[in-house]
Amino acid sequence: MGPTGERLEAPAPSAPKRRWLKWIVLIVIVALVLIAAIVWGIPYIIHMWTHESTDDAFIDAHVVQMAPKVSGYARVHIDDNQLVKQGDLLVEIDPRDYQLALEAAQAAEKAAIATLEQSKAQLTAAQTNVKAAQADVASAQATARNNEGELARMRELLKKGAGTREDYDAAVALAKTSEAAVAGYEARLRGMEAQTRLAEAQLQASEASRAQSHVQVEQAQQNLGYTRITAPTAGRVTHRSVSTGDYLQVGQALLAIVPAEVYVTANFKETQLTHMKVGQEVLVHVDAFPQHDFRAHVDSFQAGTGSRFTLLPPENATGHYVKVVQRVPVKIVFDEPVEELRDLSPGMSVEPDVSLGK
Repeated sequence: MGPTGERLEAPAPSAPKRRWLKWIVLIVIVALVLIAAIVWGIPYIIHMWTHESTDDAFIDAHVVQMAPKVSGYARVHIDDNQLVKQGDLLVEIDPRDYQLALEAAQAAEKAAIATLEQSKAQLTAAQTNVKAAQADVASAQATARNNEGELARMRELLKKGAGTREDYDAAVALAKTSEAAVAGYEARLRGMEAQTRLAEAQLQASEASRAQSHVQVEQAQQNLGYTRITAPTAGRVTHRSVSTGDYLQVGQALLAIVPAEVYVTANFKETQLTHMKVGQEVLVHVDAFPQHDFRAHVDSFQAGTGSRFTLLPPENATGHYVKVVQRVPVKIVFDEPVEELRDLSPGMSVEPDVSLGK
């Protein structure tokens, strides 16, 4: 209060001082924004220039689908999501019918072997008979030649009057008998040769039957082996649709085995592939494990866009054409040890970040 009782007011700050204060605050804010842009913005822009990324990417693997090659009732030896080693027994089909089929095929093979041996013996006997018949023909021919010579001699003696008619007639009869004997032995030889050809044909048929029976034994052995369905590779059992007691048909889907060796299939836009090449380093961010990025590298590029291999590929030559940027699947292989990838499963969403400068 003043001496006269009036209220005293504090002097107001000058207008220039307030303006300078506002300018200082504004300058500080702009400086902070510029610093933030330099610290975070420039590295982000540089990263955009030197890296390519996509969110259209997933964990993939060469999943093995298991199906039986023979039918029968099943006995299951594994459980859902179980880890199995290569060669582990997964499913067993009742083998009794196939064991009986194998025994029947083996018995048929033994019978075919016996028939084959019999055919060989028959051929040997026929060949021996042919040789004997050939010897008989040769002997008869020699006798016939001698008798022909004797007949010629008797004819000359008769002309000279030194021989008798009775001796000449006897020589004629003997020569004709020899000729008849030769004809008989030659006919017998032809019969033996025909029997030999028949024995050879029977031997060929027996050999074919033996070969066929052997194939049937091998097929029966394979079918018996098919009753044991084992793991072709190590991995985890998944998508199991078979239970003990089920009757299985040939080709029926039973389960799938997911191997530990997983990889990434990343569908990059075709415009992102300009500077991308095999061997470039990749950091893979897995949505399920955000705390850890996995090291990897570009392995290969699919020879064609994804749309080209769909069930109904686009027919750009028909109707109205609208250009759409296509995507090309790129295979990215992990550099991490297999043990570090055991929790990654096919279908998981990932974001690969490819370094173009390496």
